[in-house]
Amino acid sequence: MTDNAVKRADKFLSIADQFKLGRLVTEQPHPATNNLSSLAADNLPEAISILKELDRQTIEVLSEKKKQICYLKNIIHDTIKSGNNIYFCGCGATGRLSITIETLWRQVNSKDNIKDRVFSFMAGGDVALIRSIENFEDFPNYGARQIHEAGFKDGDLLIGSSEGGETPFVIGAVEEAVQISNNKPFFLYCNPDDLLCEVAERSRLVIENPGIEKINLTVGPMAVTGSTRMQASTILLAAAGIALFYYNENDKSIEEAIDHFYEYWDSLDIQFIERFIVQESQYYKDGDYLLYETDGQLGITVITDTTERSPTFSLLPFENANETDPDLSLCYLFMPDALDSERAWENLLGRTARTIEWPEIDGIASREQLIGFDFSAKVINRRKLLYKSIRQHRFKIQSDQEGINFILGNYRHYLPAPFTVPLFSHLILKMILNSLSTLVMGRLRRYESNVMTYVRASNNKLIDRAIRYVDLILKNKNIELPFNTLAHYLYEMIERTPSDQSIVLATVMEIEKRNT
Repeated sequence: MTDNAVKRADKFLSIADQFKLGRLVTEQPHPATNNLSSLAADNLPEAISILKELDRQTIEVLSEKKKQICYLKNIIHDTIKSGNNIYFCGCGATGRLSITIETLWRQVNSKDNIKDRVFSFMAGGDVALIRSIENFEDFPNYGARQIHEAGFKDGDLLIGSSEGGETPFVIGAVEEAVQISNNKPFFLYCNPDDLLCEVAERSRLVIENPGIEKINLTVGPMAVTGSTRMQASTILLAAAGIALFYYNENDKSIEEAIDHFYEYWDSLDIQFIERFIVQESQYYKDGDYLLYETDGQLGITVITDTTERSPTFSLLPFENANETDPDLSLCYLFMPDALDSERAWENLLGRTARTIEWPEIDGIASREQLIGFDFSAKVINRRKLLYKSIRQHRFKIQSDQEGINFILGNYRHYLPAPFTVPLFSHLILKMILNSLSTLVMGRLRRYESNVMTYVRASNNKLIDRAIRYVDLILKNKNIELPFNTLAHYLYEMIERTPSDQSIVLATVMEIEKRNT
């Protein structure tokens, strides 16, 4: 083991107790999906039905939270009417949903000055939409710093979302908002209060702080263990988004909208995605690549699902045009109506992109880095120049006034979306894409049972998760080692394992080799 690996492991172990989150509900395996990887390979209709049912249960929980959503709606109404602004923040999946809310707000209010009254930021800035900044979410002071740079002031309202309820970055931003504004910030999360208070001191301080409003949206374990990009981020996006988009409506309008959303999803047949799952996974097995072609209306939800696959399943992330000889990601966003990268980003977000130019992070969240993620009309030729023999297919997901078109190869499907508020169409698309990508990854063996064995250990929470998964697999093989020993093995293998391979399985194999 290198000296660097030892130092990194020891540094993590010195604070590991703050990130031992295995007892949280969001970190538990879901009993309904314990054979999901097998079903993805052998019985897609059953796998699709199970995932759809878990999303139905999520919307059912949302229905039970109407009172809290209406309360948040009233605070948003008063804030806007008083001339102040609404801010949404998060990191990872909750950062993307925060940016999604602002993007949809700008689409709906594109011709009204009120479009500039809603602001979003995520850990690492807009660059992190595509590629998370390693360890950024572990620092509460970064959250505090970004909220200041965002222009948050007295009277403004912050709505911070953390799937697990323990994210240091979000907690730092929320606690800083208490100091800046007389408008109490909101903290939205998906784990039981008592459990959070036991597991994480930082969470207890937020939950017990009378200066912070809390909305608990616990929905149970995730479909893939720990993959909070699924049910947890769905209910957080729905609750926060509904409160915003109905800020000027009465409570009954919210109740009716949620009921309609539930009834639509409950009656919707999403088995059509089976043939798209089979086709997409076959392209990858054949060594081909896929471009998700979309438009400015749906782009934010499409990019969210496609980029979240990288950290969840250890896929190569979207390549950056500024990198030398980059490895190509399996899929990439494609917005053909944008002539260059700058315009593609503006079409995606409905505004100029926001970057972080802090000297201490060496440009990894800078404007130059962001523009290098070029998903404009140039993307096809750019990737061909890198690899002349590349075979690229297009998966078109495009909107019209009444629904969404899906086109891949010879397969087509039109999905009616009878909603007056676009948020609901995006929630439907999100749930469909989450199921589709999860089952594609299952067919590529990127998880086992429902355990995220290909998790990318890029921050302290995920380091802890990876160690727990290593421990789980080893115990099934009758090998038991102390947590500290497993941590040192993991950090050793992080240095030796390619980024698109499973650090969990690589660590297990190394330990088996040395203990036989």
